[in-house]
Amino acid sequence: MAVNLPPASGLLAVPGVELASLAAGIRYHNRKDLVLIRLAAGTQVAGVFTRNAFCAAPVLLARRHLARDQGIRALLINSGNANAGTGQAGLSAAEQCCAQVAQTLDLMPEAVLPMSTGVIGQALPLAPFAASMVPLRESLAADRWLDAAQAIMTTDTVAKGVSKQIQLEGKTVTITGIAKGAGMIRPDMATMLAFVATDAALDKAGVQALLDAAVAVSFNAITVDGDTSTNDACVLAATGQAGTGVIKSGSVAYEALGQALIEVCQHLAQACVRDAEGASRFIAIQVSGARSLAEARQVAYCVAHSPLVKTAAFAGDPNWGRILAAVGRSGIDDLDVSCIDLLLDDVALLRGGEPDPDYTEARGSAVAAQAEFTIRIALGRGAVSTTIWTCDFSYDYVKINAEYRT
Repeated sequence: MAVNLPPASGLLAVPGVELASLAAGIRYHNRKDLVLIRLAAGTQVAGVFTRNAFCAAPVLLARRHLARDQGIRALLINSGNANAGTGQAGLSAAEQCCAQVAQTLDLMPEAVLPMSTGVIGQALPLAPFAASMVPLRESLAADRWLDAAQAIMTTDTVAKGVSKQIQLEGKTVTITGIAKGAGMIRPDMATMLAFVATDAALDKAGVQALLDAAVAVSFNAITVDGDTSTNDACVLAATGQAGTGVIKSGSVAYEALGQALIEVCQHLAQACVRDAEGASRFIAIQVSGARSLAEARQVAYCVAHSPLVKTAAFAGDPNWGRILAAVGRSGIDDLDVSCIDLLLDDVALLRGGEPDPDYTEARGSAVAAQAEFTIRIALGRGAVSTTIWTCDFSYDYVKINAEYRT
């Protein structure tokens, strides 16, 4: 059960984007597992991908197609099979899928970005794709965002999506995004699959810069289990159909669009953590007083990845000794423990490295029993801060992953 996360609803159409989905039978039976997205001519597209050395065939091909910069006009997304760890055969399968889309939509294969998610190391069956192309094309429509969000799910329990509208240059600009992800999630790009679109007008450099900035404080600020997937991909498309001029870097409109995009991406990223496999608690980890962002993130992730911290959180146990130990082993040079403050929400556990005299187990337990709480760590050595989001580890996390292929 997702932590305070209702299923996506009210997703708004983005002019210049059409979507379709169906049950192709790639791995699942009687559930949608294949999505086709068509983009209007002139759409500017940017992507960010996993840095896992064993990146999947669709990641390799998507990078290649984006680098050729011939104009991306379609995305093909499948769930159930990651097409990762499949060697040259997997790359050939991804190329054939792009060719099928290209033939169906009268495009060049280089205009198609493939994205896959699911089981690693299994050959991608091509017959379901070939049989699906015409039905997908015939059902393309602007209002199919929710269907697409449902079709890309694997171990997710709810569809993840959000829309936002803002006023730019006297025009209403729409941003809509969908994502999937519940396990094998740790930053090193996007930690899942996500597709975000806007009808704002941007140039190639602008769309990539806005995506990079948004990913840094959203998809690259979450972790479920510390495992970076082979298939992580996040794509941003700007169709330019809102009626604005091209929004230039440094303008007021550019900054407003960037902030709105961050809010959309943070919603989607946090939704992945709220719906993490077996999660029962959503935890923010705030680290302040660091000398650098890298240092702050190093501490935050050491705490977030501690199995002892995460299992204590599942139990609702304010076992702050586990948090303290994680901070201490985070690898920060010359860390002065006498400067560290540690709090759960507003309940102080340590002040200046000493147990807070006002702390009681009852107060700590009241915070730890909540579905959402914040671990606040003040290092007292600088002025840099950061926040990441994570979750607990439950019995169900082990069960889901033990049975994933069965």
